[in-house]
Amino acid sequence: MTSSGEGHNDIAAMNQKFASLDVSDTPKVKTEREGRPTRLLEGLQFVNAETAFTQTHPFQHEWTLWFLKPPTQGLEWGDLLKEIISFKTVEEFWGIFKTIAKASMLPAKSDYSFFLKGIRPEWEDPNNMNGGKWAFQSKHKGSNLDELWLYMVLAALGETLDPTGKEVTGVVCNMRRGFYRIAVWTRNCNDREVLEKIGLRFKEILGVSEKETIEYSAHEDSSKAGSMRAKTRMSL
Repeated sequence: MTSSGEGHNDIAAMNQKFASLDVSDTPKVKTEREGRPTRLLEGLQFVNAETAFTQTHPFQHEWTLWFLKPPTQGLEWGDLLKEIISFKTVEEFWGIFKTIAKASMLPAKSDYSFFLKGIRPEWEDPNNMNGGKWAFQSKHKGSNLDELWLYMVLAALGETLDPTGKEVTGVVCNMRRGFYRIAVWTRNCNDREVLEKIGLRFKEILGVSEKETIEYSAHEDSSKAGSMRAKTRMSL
């Protein structure tokens, strides 16, 4: 695992190399959507999946992709949640992201999750049990879900969501009948100042309009609510 300074130097060097390439036919993060700052995902906006470089570009931490299958008769939650693959470089991520199904193509009641390696996308995980999540919900029809999910994943991997560098444990995309939900999970739910900063960044990345809101709920409340909706502790 690289240090913070080494990681930033690697990303800077990577951007210089990518700047000299023709990447018009390869995936890139477009940061000039209406109402969104042009440098939204600094350091990752020109990442190419098919790089010819022998040098790899590590993230600050290793990450894991998870998939939650729709409820199936006879299977418990643990059987439905699948750890797909872990990765620690930009090149590995793009190789994975290009081969998996788009979020918009997932069946209802299934999830994609990207979490720090060693942390499961579950309320009960020791790294999550005292935390909560910021969530944005929208109707699936006519939305730009895949673009927004990519923005959120890159922000998590690039660690631009959290000003402390310690709070965010992962990001989740829930596909449901008639709507989707994108969420960012945090370790703790009591530091309002830090949570507000993460929430504002979350809104900025998604380009949420003034008429739309995001809500923060604690995992503890969600676990007690059962099938009911957990109470909202904060909203922006």
